[in-house]
Amino acid sequence: MDQSKDSDISAVAALDEPTRRRLYEHVVSRPGAVSRDEAAEALGLARQTAAFHLDRLAEEKLLDVVYERRSGRTGPGAGRPAKLYKRSGQQVSVSFPERRYDLAGRLLAQALEESEATGEPPRAVLHRKAHELGEQLGGTGGVSVADLLERYGYEPRSDGDALVLVNCPFHSLSREHTETVCGMNLHLLRGLLDGLHDTGYHARLAPMPGHCCVRLEPDA
Repeated sequence: MDQSKDSDISAVAALDEPTRRRLYEHVVSRPGAVSRDEAAEALGLARQTAAFHLDRLAEEKLLDVVYERRSGRTGPGAGRPAKLYKRSGQQVSVSFPERRYDLAGRLLAQALEESEATGEPPRAVLHRKAHELGEQLGGTGGVSVADLLERYGYEPRSDGDALVLVNCPFHSLSREHTETVCGMNLHLLRGLLDGLHDTGYHARLAPMPGHCCVRLEPDA
């Protein structure tokens, strides 16, 4: 499991504690940053309890910490800035099996924008953009094709000399827009193989129930 997914799981687990979740919901509902005292008073908690849970939320990057002087005074005698909490910019997403709708959305948006700007057919742009992105992903180097496919949620499994992909990262989209999404996925994986260089595999469409629409076959 990659480090980013570990972090997301840890963050979600942190919200499973009821008091911590109430504090998180309170902080993100406020228009400005919230102090420990304000949060404790609003939820009827001891200040020490509120501080403990707020700091845990900050450790998980669910909240950001800022320091401000609420009195507005500056200089000597103004006192120490208060430690305040606010919603972070961290986006947390955990899905089992893994889904990568963000990646699909980015490719589809790029294809639409470039098609409108150039007049090139949207599907042709989508296939080219998917291949380019696949090459970038494969070009990271230092990993096997199976490890890289695992990283992006495909769950590769050996089937003789071939690799079948047990999970489709674009599952819901592929069910509703099969031709578009499976074509995008095929070119993405072809690009990934090109980026890795000399993997000994080629990608082809081979839809089967309960699997990704693409299968990696050994080169002849």
